[in-house]
Amino acid sequence: MGVFDNMLHDDQTLFKNVNALDFDFIPKIIPYREEQQRRIATAIQPLFSDRNGKNSIIYGLPGVGKTVACRHVLKELEEKSDDIVPVYINCWKKNTSYKIIIEICELIGYKFTHNKKTDELFKEVVRLLNKKKIVFVFDEIDKAEDHDFLYMMIEEIYRKCIILITNFKSFLEDMDERVRSRLVPEFIEFKPYDKKETRGILKQRIEYAFYPNVWETGAFEKVTEKSFSLKDVRAGIQLLKDCGDIAESKSSKNIKKAHAEEAAKKMDGIEIIKSTDLKNDERDLLNIIKNNPKNKIGNLFNAYSEGRSKTSYKTFQRKIKSLDEKGFVKLTKNKGGGGNTTIVEYKERTKKLNEF
Repeated sequence: MGVFDNMLHDDQTLFKNVNALDFDFIPKIIPYREEQQRRIATAIQPLFSDRNGKNSIIYGLPGVGKTVACRHVLKELEEKSDDIVPVYINCWKKNTSYKIIIEICELIGYKFTHNKKTDELFKEVVRLLNKKKIVFVFDEIDKAEDHDFLYMMIEEIYRKCIILITNFKSFLEDMDERVRSRLVPEFIEFKPYDKKETRGILKQRIEYAFYPNVWETGAFEKVTEKSFSLKDVRAGIQLLKDCGDIAESKSSKNIKKAHAEEAAKKMDGIEIIKSTDLKNDERDLLNIIKNNPKNKIGNLFNAYSEGRSKTSYKTFQRKIKSLDEKGFVKLTKNKGGGGNTTIVEYKERTKKLNEF
């Protein structure tokens, strides 16, 4: 064998379909989420009988398949029915009622939006959508700055199913009461993938994205280990791409363990949820915690309440719990002579997933 035989040439690549490694890629089969997809479909099913569907909240940590599973169901729905229209909105990108209504207008082909107010646009949306049956999916609903659009959808659209996707079930507690009381949702939980499932998903993506036999076993196992440790399969998919890029940069015809180790090292200290993803009041609270290190929860409540309209202690505790669930703070129960208290500590977060 010649010394150049195992090197890629300029016109060669390890990638069969690099788009299969994009975050918004929808595989033909979504493994290990059959039960959740069945429940989503069951929530939509009454629309086929001209009845309202069951409103649902899909929740689970980032990178556990919530969005891709839901969009897969919507894709099947489009293929099955012309009478039921799926409307998917990402509320991180469209985070106000006006932006959401504008996006819906674009999705349904209504072009006369110039110089019209939210209420005027919504009347047009209602007029058009009430000719059909609608499945609304609002992804990252916790990023929406207001919920007026939800109230209007619930009240004005005749036949619909509303599905909300969020990382944390607790977001519902902060939702406007008039919306929460009308929504009456079912909850569909997406638990983190176990190691076997993580391996299976990554293996599937390799089959979509790479030519056969380019991955060495040790490299694949390294990616699986890293992805599972992060509890985020999206990180693993990103690693697959990074490994391929590193191997190609070295003109290697195979993806080796050393390439995987190099890619994995870049993800040390990865931050799945960024502080910029938090709501304004959550960021304010996080800054207070950061500036008052290892402080009692009662002291932090007093600091947070200064200059604000009345905030209940129970609501404040929920916000602290939410920051804990998202990995921004650490809570420690302390027992002392004066009774029990909780110490809240800011947790340093060094890198973000979108930096890789």
